[in-house]
Amino acid sequence: MSRHVHTRDAEARKPLLTGDYLEPNELDSDEGETIFDRSASNITHDVGGNAQKRLTYEEAVDIAGFGVFHWLLLVVCGWANASDAVEILCVSFLLPTARCDLLLSSSDMGLLTASIFLGMMVGGYMWGYLADQRGRRRVLVVSLTVNGVFGTLASVAPWFWLFLLLRFISGIGVGGSIPVIFSYFSEFMPCQRRGAMISALATFWMAGNILAAGLAWLVIPRTWAHFSLGSLDFQSWRLFVVLCSVPSLTSAVLFRLLMPESPKFLMEAGREKEAIRVFQVIFELNMWGKGKDFPEFGLCSSSNQRGELDETGAWASQRERLACILKKALVPIKQMFNDSLKSRSFALLIIFYCISFGYYGLWMWFPELFERIEDGGSPCANVSLLSPLHNQSCYPVKTAVYMEGFIIAASNLPGNIFTILMMDSMGGKALLSCSLLVSSLSVFLIYVVQTKAQSLILSCVFSGVSVIAWNALDVVGTELYPTQLRSSALGFFTGVGRVAAIMGNVAFGKLVDTNCAVPVLLVSALLLTGGLVALLLPQTRQTELT
Repeated sequence: MSRHVHTRDAEARKPLLTGDYLEPNELDSDEGETIFDRSASNITHDVGGNAQKRLTYEEAVDIAGFGVFHWLLLVVCGWANASDAVEILCVSFLLPTARCDLLLSSSDMGLLTASIFLGMMVGGYMWGYLADQRGRRRVLVVSLTVNGVFGTLASVAPWFWLFLLLRFISGIGVGGSIPVIFSYFSEFMPCQRRGAMISALATFWMAGNILAAGLAWLVIPRTWAHFSLGSLDFQSWRLFVVLCSVPSLTSAVLFRLLMPESPKFLMEAGREKEAIRVFQVIFELNMWGKGKDFPEFGLCSSSNQRGELDETGAWASQRERLACILKKALVPIKQMFNDSLKSRSFALLIIFYCISFGYYGLWMWFPELFERIEDGGSPCANVSLLSPLHNQSCYPVKTAVYMEGFIIAASNLPGNIFTILMMDSMGGKALLSCSLLVSSLSVFLIYVVQTKAQSLILSCVFSGVSVIAWNALDVVGTELYPTQLRSSALGFFTGVGRVAAIMGNVAFGKLVDTNCAVPVLLVSALLLTGGLVALLLPQTRQTELT
């Protein structure tokens, strides 16, 4: 997708949103200059002029306006968010068939669903820290590429241990893109629209969920997708894994070709000229055809610690250098749990743990549980009827399992619509607490009911309500921390969430065949706890980013 706008010079039209940003020491060099940089440099301003008014970040965002650029940004970031959902959830849909080809027990399936979360835990804080130091856009491109490449390679893994390893590495990529996407996206938004737009971005998770469920429904039951690849028996579920990696790879390409670096990051990094160039591009796209000129202004940059990873020339050895990097990487965590941020950080830590254990622990097992109750009954009533490997029931594939997964995924839609409409008026705190409490009740009732139809209805209720909690958490988590901590904080808390997701999936794998009630009721109790703790968070509705 390319767009063309007029510059203030009398030159021909040029696309504004393609290419990379140059590093500060490359700004005066023509080598490697991109279309984006050349287009922005056509609009000449004396950024250091004495008569210029210096603006804060929020004032500059308001001057740039709201329009075409922000909708394009929503599509690109939304597709990346959807790609992460597809990559995470695809494992849950392949379990009912892949367990036969890879000879998986229930414990093995728990490890497999946990593997991507272990990777996300490793990658979450690492990528978040690098995004705060090196820039959001670069980290997004690399992490999405890691996700897509290793996700694709997993499709041809003949052994369980290799499939597990590749899913883990793919999870490292997912762990980087999820927290950074929301930091990156929020830093382009005016505060009056930030809550609704972040909620709109979060709805793309639903799109990824529906896409994964739809692909599973269309591909896995099909016999035409089965062929031999050398000594490998390439079943339809392997083709499904390949298709689930395509969104991540295309997202990486879109960020690489279309999107600029965050102006908030550039401003805090002391790269004022580059930040103004980004605001010029946003203004030109948003005011396209309106005949308005971009006003001259400077930016009020705050002091920061950027570039600390580059000041390594005086270090005596590689070991000291590594120790210094690791020490500095822990600084954001110390800042998060000091002084005014301490109470909100502890509250968010508990909430992320509770919702991640509950949501991912249960959601990743929905297809398997519904496969087990295909002939009726409740999820916890029929588990003892199946042998550890359940080989006799893998083929032919039961299409109804994937149809039910699609219905549950589609039930996200009402919750997403409700979030978009109510976020700015109710605020993230109220939505987060209420939705977690209702989710807790729905999970408890899933355990109580006795028929497949009732289980499906309550699973849809859980799906629709829990997505409100996730969307609210995305908004609240973004607004609670300053720029220099935002990606690191979200990376840390998503890492905590991955620990919880791992524990939830391992618990289900160990107990689903022997005592199914324990993990289900534990999910309900944790969601209840998270809903109550959310009441302790500060109100962030329509606040300015610091």
